[in-house]
Amino acid sequence: MTNLLTADPPPDTLARRIGRIALGLSLVFAGIGHLTFSREEFQAQVPDWFPVNEDVTVLASGAVEIALGSSLVVLSRRRVAVGLVAAAFFVVIFPGNIGQWLEHKDGFGLDTDAKRFGRLFFQPVLVAWALWSTGAFKALRTSRD
Repeated sequence: MTNLLTADPPPDTLARRIGRIALGLSLVFAGIGHLTFSREEFQAQVPDWFPVNEDVTVLASGAVEIALGSSLVVLSRRRVAVGLVAAAFFVVIFPGNIGQWLEHKDGFGLDTDAKRFGRLFFQPVLVAWALWSTGAFKALRTSRD
């Protein structure tokens, strides 16, 4: 696995580059929102069972999103590793989305169980977006050969 993380990434395409930069900028924007203008909305998404203070959780996840988003934009030579980390991040925060649905918490216009449930299907899209746009899907396939 070390070779996969440190090897040169597969050739980039314009579509992947645009997708990677768009995802990165979206993460930076969301991270800034965690720290500033959307802080309360993000606090509503922290599940009641999570053992860390809501505000600390929101601030920490915002910092991680800014770091990941910035890395997606500027670390093109390490984009496979960053893509794998970003995909893992989206998997790790998924229980928070499930918690929002199960605990009936409103946030970001998700004010019905149907809307909160529908959002759950977007998380796999983010995982796939991170893996595709960074070439991680391709790198994973070729590392098994």
